[in-house]
Amino acid sequence: MTNPILDHLLARRSVPANSLGEPGPSAEELKLILRAASRVPDHKKLVPWRFLLFQGEVRASFGRVLAEVCAAEEKDSGAFRLENEARRLLRAPLVVAVISRVVKNPAAPEWEQILSAGAACQNLIVAASALGYGAQWITEWYGYSPGIRRALKLADNERVAGFVYIGTPKEKPEERERPNFADIVAPWRP
Repeated sequence: MTNPILDHLLARRSVPANSLGEPGPSAEELKLILRAASRVPDHKKLVPWRFLLFQGEVRASFGRVLAEVCAAEEKDSGAFRLENEARRLLRAPLVVAVISRVVKNPAAPEWEQILSAGAACQNLIVAASALGYGAQWITEWYGYSPGIRRALKLADNERVAGFVYIGTPKEKPEERERPNFADIVAPWRP
C-alpha cells in the first residue's frame, strides 16, 4: 500500500542549516507552511505559540545582535566566534523562530502547551520538506540566552521552542541510523 503522506514522513530528513541555500519559500508557500504549522493539537484553543520571521536583510541585522549578545554573555568569545554569530542566520534564506507561549489555564497544563509549540516546529519542517525545501529545527546557545530573550522582546510566559532554518538543499542529506523498534516499542504489561 502506498500513501503519499506516510511515504513523506518516512523519508523526511533534516537538512543541516549550513547545507541550505536559495531559493527559500515564496510568500505563498510560506503562508502554506505557516498554516500547516498552526494546525497542531492545541488543548483549549490557547494558541500557545507564535512565529517570528527572519528573511532578507533582517537576518544580518539579527546576526549583529547575536554577535553583540555573545560578546556580552560569553567570556573570551573571540573574533572568529563573533564573525560566525554575525553570519549565523545567513545560513538559510528563511529562519522561523517558534516562540512557545504558556497561557495560564487550569484546564490546559503548561506541559501540553509546550508540546503544542514543539508540534508547531515539527509541522514547519514537515510542510517545508513537503514543498521540496530542506529544513532544520535547532536551538543552539541563542535559544536559551537572556540577552536574546530581551532582543526578541519575549514576555515572561514565553521562550524559544526553536529556530527552524528553511531553504533549498545544496545536497541530499545522508540517511542516519534510526532507533531499533525493540528498544522503543513495548506492550504495556500490568
